Amino acid sequence: MKTRPLFAASLLLAALNSAGAQPGGAAAPAVPVDVPHIAFDKYTLPNGLQVILVEDKRLPMVAVNVWYHVGPANEAPGLAGFAHLFEHMMFAGSKHLPRGLADRLLEGAGATDSNGGTGYDSTSYYDTVPSNQLELTLWVHADRMGYLLDVLDQKALTNQQDVVRNERRETVENEPYGIVEEALNHALFPPEHPYYASVIGSHADIQNAKLADVREFFTRYYGPNNASIVIAGDIDKVKTRALVAKYFGSLKRGPDVARPQIVTPPIAAERRLTVPDRVELARVYMGWLTPPAYQPDDAELAVAAQILAGGKSSRLYKSLVYERQIAQDVDADQDARALVSTFLVEVTARAGHTPAELEKAIDAELAALREHGPTQQEVERAKRQIETAMLTSLEQLGGDGLADQLNHYNQFTGDPGYLAKDIAQLRRITPADVQRAVRTWLQPKNRVVVAGVPGEPKLPIDPPAPKPPKTAKGDKSGINPVEAWRAKAPKAGPTPEVKLPQGEAFTLANGLTVIHHYNPALPLVSAELVIKSGADSNPIDLPGLAGFTAQVLTEGTAKRSAPQIADEIAQLGAFLEADSGTNASAVSLLSLRSTFDQAFDVMADVALHPAFPSAEVERQRASRLGELMQQRDEAEAVASIAAAAALYGARHPYGYGQLGTEPAIRAVTRDDLAAFWRRHYVPSNAALVVAGDISRTELKALAESRFGAWRGGEAPPFSPGTPAPTRARVVVVDKPGAPQTALRLVALGAERKTAQFPALEVMNAAFGGLFTSRINQNLREEKGYSYGVFSGFRYHRAPGPFSIAGSVRADVTGASVAELLREAAEMIDQPLRPAELLDARNAELLSLPNGFATNADIGASLAESFVFDLPLDYYRQLPAKLAAVTAEQVREAARRYLDPQRLIVVAVGDRKRIVPQLEKLKLGPIEVRDSEGQLPAAQPGQ
Repeated sequence: MKTRPLFAASLLLAALNSAGAQPGGAAAPAVPVDVPHIAFDKYTLPNGLQVILVEDKRLPMVAVNVWYHVGPANEAPGLAGFAHLFEHMMFAGSKHLPRGLADRLLEGAGATDSNGGTGYDSTSYYDTVPSNQLELTLWVHADRMGYLLDVLDQKALTNQQDVVRNERRETVENEPYGIVEEALNHALFPPEHPYYASVIGSHADIQNAKLADVREFFTRYYGPNNASIVIAGDIDKVKTRALVAKYFGSLKRGPDVARPQIVTPPIAAERRLTVPDRVELARVYMGWLTPPAYQPDDAELAVAAQILAGGKSSRLYKSLVYERQIAQDVDADQDARALVSTFLVEVTARAGHTPAELEKAIDAELAALREHGPTQQEVERAKRQIETAMLTSLEQLGGDGLADQLNHYNQFTGDPGYLAKDIAQLRRITPADVQRAVRTWLQPKNRVVVAGVPGEPKLPIDPPAPKPPKTAKGDKSGINPVEAWRAKAPKAGPTPEVKLPQGEAFTLANGLTVIHHYNPALPLVSAELVIKSGADSNPIDLPGLAGFTAQVLTEGTAKRSAPQIADEIAQLGAFLEADSGTNASAVSLLSLRSTFDQAFDVMADVALHPAFPSAEVERQRASRLGELMQQRDEAEAVASIAAAAALYGARHPYGYGQLGTEPAIRAVTRDDLAAFWRRHYVPSNAALVVAGDISRTELKALAESRFGAWRGGEAPPFSPGTPAPTRARVVVVDKPGAPQTALRLVALGAERKTAQFPALEVMNAAFGGLFTSRINQNLREEKGYSYGVFSGFRYHRAPGPFSIAGSVRADVTGASVAELLREAAEMIDQPLRPAELLDARNAELLSLPNGFATNADIGASLAESFVFDLPLDYYRQLPAKLAAVTAEQVREAARRYLDPQRLIVVAVGDRKRIVPQLEKLKLGPIEVRDSEGQLPAAQPGQ
């Protein structure tokens, strides 16, 4: 489901993978950060439901998180993927909530982070809502738990089978390396093992499910005695206990569920596979079977994974990516599960390098770790970064945040408050412990090695869905007695007072704006130096220059080399990233409060004293060329870039992706990078935005000491030019054999400062911004064409694009485009119904507080204010403006931006299959472009 996008939150989230561990570097902090205490109540209802309550008053929001202790580990033979299919069935309607009503009520109540997920050992359902809507949320979850079978029918099952098969096409078969990873999983486990299949299963598995199987699965595993619920946030525990008893207390206990007792056969001899896929770069996977979650050596192997591939200071990064430059990227992970875990190493080759070459290099690093063990500094770094990431995960109440973490601990350890023990165990790990774990579990003879190579993939059979049986209405007898009061949705409680953070600003003598928000909830600080120049400031002949410049900032300064920067940041348990978007560039830092001063010094050095070493420029050039090759494998990314090119033209900076083009990457010189930095990275064009556990007084002193001497000229003028869209109505990029088509329907949108912003957001929410929006309900829920189709405005300083986006089955490409154009016309022809307007308006208005859940979120909103010249109290004014949006304002927004005649259709898929379908629509000329969105030389110009 949709949450409000914030300018730079992704920079800090991405930074969680940006640094690792390696010998050498700064001295360790003297005192580790204290573990925060999470006060909770845990009790069990007579029917077996475990209830965990956490009172947290940071925001007027509540996270409701329900875990059922069932996943593929519990699936019957022949029904692989069933647990995941059933997760979808729980959203298909229940006795008192007809199909779609729960989603509409929750979104209209301001719910965010609303979704479900299936892991190998559990299935979760979660929502974050304003605190006065807690009772509504409990009513919804209780009705699903107690009354699904009363209305279960073949129509709902058939629809969700279509949806899940589209999900498989999108996330496995049309995703680079998706089938390679599935083959790895198959090689790790025997066919009869519950972890053998991917969570999603195969097309045959999904279609094999029958109504009787759904009933049996629900009856066996979805009783209250096999579930736990965490309610965390702005609650009164006494009142919440009463509500839980009201909605869940009378539900019948299900049969006792024994935890699976599966013996996983060890891998006694190395297994090897080569799997072709539609990719440009080869990738090597190595996998081992390792101890279950929270068992001896699980944590030790997590530390080993961080040491091997935790980021720029990790062994594999330094050896394969930085020094030898034979790899594009590296990753390692201890994937902890209940029955048996897996340890995975994943390395993507640079162009011109082979899987055999990668494997030899990986083996050398693994052998060194087995034979000599890690250094004390490596282990300390790894532990600190893991600990910082653990604390960061607690910032957010819902989603995969605090509530989910408590449910995770509860399932795997029986103790929702296991955090302190988890961190204590982490802190006790020694280099000898890591060496012993690696020697014990990561031996060559006990592994699977899979090479994913460029080639034509052998996809599993994808048969057409059979017609549903005519007589399969199914047994609709329920489990729980009828309780008439459940038929009526509860009323919302008193509306909580919402006071969104707005920050305090001051200006240094050199013109640098500093924006601060004090948030002592956790001992963490988020900081970013925001530069009001991004891709919109690229020279026309060098698209991607802003991103290239930002990327090189962390690769060396006047006094620190690239490895020293990575080592020092990792040693402090911090994460540092430099990146660039369309409207701005940023150097971002996430740090423990105890090490913020030291990490902030590195951040300032990176931003103010980059050396642009020639060797590092060449390293990053090769990296960006590799990223460009990987981007070409992603149909959705190609569709976005082709849409931008078609909408803005080759003479506009918005007409390219952030990486730019291959000729531009090859043409950029060190002098170009340094010149862009000198021109744009100046105090008058920048803001330092800091949110977290630091006072204004402390921040002001730090800002003066690190940035006070910064000098530079005037901020450069903003002049991106005029869009020159293609004359074609349809643009096609060929992706031969693709099972899906990545679609974009685009038109020129609005700039961020437009007074229409509230009306645009409400209009888009109803049309394509919400899960319950018109286009998603049509193409996903009604027709089964797609896993999901959404729309949105991308706001820039100049008018950005409006885009309708999603992947659809290749055989319904034309039909999908026709439906989307019809839906756009209907938004113009008829005003929103009053109930639809109210729901869309409330979805935007009431969900606002959850956009300020973390320090990164808060900082991103404050940065947005700076970049787009909005007042600091903008978000405090926005609720009233959203509440005042009328149906006529929405209709006027639709007239202006949804005109079907102005929408350019972009389709990335199998040209032979999709062009005939698009020609039948008679939209106009069809233009074929390459994977970078550019016209081949033989075609006429724009």
